[in-house]
Amino acid sequence: MVSSQLSQILPRVLIVSRRTVRKNKFVDFVGEYHLDLIVGYGAVPVIVPRVSGVHMLLDSFEPIHGVLLCEGEDIDPSLYEAGDISSLSPEEVEEVRRLHVSDTAIDREKDSIELRLAKFCLERNIPYLGICRGSQVLNVACGGTLYRDIGKELARKCKPEDATVHMDYDNYDGHRHSVRVVEDTPLHSWFRESLEQGRMEIEVNSYHHQGVKMLAERFVPMAFAPDGLIEGFFDPDAYNPEEGKFIMGLQFHPERMRRPGSEEFDYPGCPAAYQEFVKAVIAYQKKVNSSMNLKDGPKLDEVMEKKRKIIIRSFSLAKHMYISGHDMPPSKEQDLKAGAEFLESNTVLSLQQEKRLKQMGATVRNASAYLERLKMNERREMAARSVMGKMSIEQLSELLSFYHTIGQICSEVLEKKLMAG
Repeated sequence: MVSSQLSQILPRVLIVSRRTVRKNKFVDFVGEYHLDLIVGYGAVPVIVPRVSGVHMLLDSFEPIHGVLLCEGEDIDPSLYEAGDISSLSPEEVEEVRRLHVSDTAIDREKDSIELRLAKFCLERNIPYLGICRGSQVLNVACGGTLYRDIGKELARKCKPEDATVHMDYDNYDGHRHSVRVVEDTPLHSWFRESLEQGRMEIEVNSYHHQGVKMLAERFVPMAFAPDGLIEGFFDPDAYNPEEGKFIMGLQFHPERMRRPGSEEFDYPGCPAAYQEFVKAVIAYQKKVNSSMNLKDGPKLDEVMEKKRKIIIRSFSLAKHMYISGHDMPPSKEQDLKAGAEFLESNTVLSLQQEKRLKQMGATVRNASAYLERLKMNERREMAARSVMGKMSIEQLSELLSFYHTIGQICSEVLEKKLMAG
């Protein structure tokens, strides 16, 4: 009973997973640093799986007290460019695909899920934190645009001495570049102690080849790279964590800014974005609860507050055991049991919704059909590459435009069928 009440009382933060293929099966994942910080500051991360049709079932994840969107593939250019207009030539687009093959595979389902969630937050003033791709999703949702490739587009505009490396595959986690922090912004307050006198600069990590081109009107920049790229922005009219307001995007990953071989942050201000975000999430939840009639509902009295702290302690203990590799001491069994019971009770979907997801292909466990489909897709791709390799640039451009139109039509028809079903 207590666990069931806690599942309603603890604030919930939705995070969309990223999909990859491992051992011929789809695997959905979210980076542990995101989860660790969300839990550590007192909220519950709820994973939204990237599976077909989930963008039509987002109401199943209510109540939503916050949304954190993070890394992933490039956003479909048609969502922010006018028609098929691009500043890159077909040859440049192909070169970008070769250089950034792991990021340039467009995932339209993930786009649909995340853009819906972003617009949902904007409509209802739900706290939103966008990291890397998540910041780009936020900008696009508000009418902004992106550079399809910083190296090809932005490098043309900046001075040679201001050129900035935003992606270094040979030094992936260790790479850093400077950013100039804008005064009197949240980022400034978080990193104030680390800013040298007279210099408003910090070193940040960088894992992206795209970024904000035109910033949506509602946002204010918080940091710039030497080449002029906006590395952070927020909505000043929707920023007051104590009152449950938080709409922000960061191009860099503060959760991964750690010293080599250590869990210690590069700067004391690195986790501040997550801390303030969760503070806003908690305040937003309280605001929502106070506006509802909760006479017969659970209330966070002293007993429940004590239970909440036990749950947080249980999660922290489990993580420590996982990292250290130590066995569980018998004296700690009861502490871990509290967390396990909570996770079991914190269900999101009804049985009917789970069944519908499975029918739509939500699981690949023991599903040989998925393996066969993957093999078929590989054969089709090889055949297509052979044919397209013999086509001219003009023919390829026309083919790309045609399939882009077909893709849009398919998405619209699919959405109508799902709604009807």
